[in-house]
Amino acid sequence: MGSILLAVGQSICNRQNRLESSQHLLHDEAGKNSPEQENINAMQSNSQTWIIYLARAGYLSRGVVYLIVGGFAIFAAWGAAQSKGPKGAVLKILQQPLGETLVLILIVGLVGYIMWRLVQSLLDTDNHGWAAKGLAIRLGLLSSAFTYSGLALYAASLTGAFASESENEAGGLAQQMGQVIGQKYVALALGCVFIGIALAHWWKALSRKYADHFQANTQIMAIIHPVSMVGLTARGIVFAVIATIMILRFLGVESGDGAPPDVKDALTYVQYLPFGVWFLTALGLGVILFAGYSFAEAIWRKINLEDASISDQF
Repeated sequence: MGSILLAVGQSICNRQNRLESSQHLLHDEAGKNSPEQENINAMQSNSQTWIIYLARAGYLSRGVVYLIVGGFAIFAAWGAAQSKGPKGAVLKILQQPLGETLVLILIVGLVGYIMWRLVQSLLDTDNHGWAAKGLAIRLGLLSSAFTYSGLALYAASLTGAFASESENEAGGLAQQMGQVIGQKYVALALGCVFIGIALAHWWKALSRKYADHFQANTQIMAIIHPVSMVGLTARGIVFAVIATIMILRFLGVESGDGAPPDVKDALTYVQYLPFGVWFLTALGLGVILFAGYSFAEAIWRKINLEDASISDQF
């Protein structure tokens, strides 16, 4: 695992250094600014560089988590282990040699990912706009920031940084909502949300919209395309299974404690389906490819910060 982090991290640093060198070259060709303007530009460049590194570290951390999740799904399919969700993956990292140090590094990456998701959502770095579709995507990015905040807090609690009062904050919120409007209707609403997330993943895979955000040559994209398409499809299937569980709860077929099912629950559900061994093995491989997609984003994704401005959003 350490070698994977080192290799991808080195690729990120090398690529970022090449990008910065080309930007400095363009700036020199454009002519010199006043000393005050140069100081402002330098400060902006430094802050953007840090955000770019944190964003790439975030994609790397997400990839590590899903690499573990996918690997254990395959082991679980053949009875060699139990399926794990993102929290289980973090716990597995902690159990490795120098586990606490690795978890602390993972937390830094997760914080970077959270910051980048907030920037993407609030500053609209990918130009999704204010139309209904754009707002839905930006809301999804914002939700992702909150989801990974929970994972980062959980990871921090494992290191003893603080005591985690709630192991499943989303579950607690769902239970509170269930007391107001009824558990069945909360299950139906969450099922519809997860169906939407699954469809968005499948559309992104089939339409290759992810390619708009990559900056890589043709040879590299020839590898990224199949990895991204299969990986996004597999993650969409996981969300579709979560939606299925929620709708079955609404129909009274499945029982639940009010907490929404997570990735681990979805993988376990697949495991006990007819031919579950093969389905879970294929899904585990797909999740590993989603980790590969995350690693590709860590290296080649466009991190658009040049035009990001709060004033542009209002």
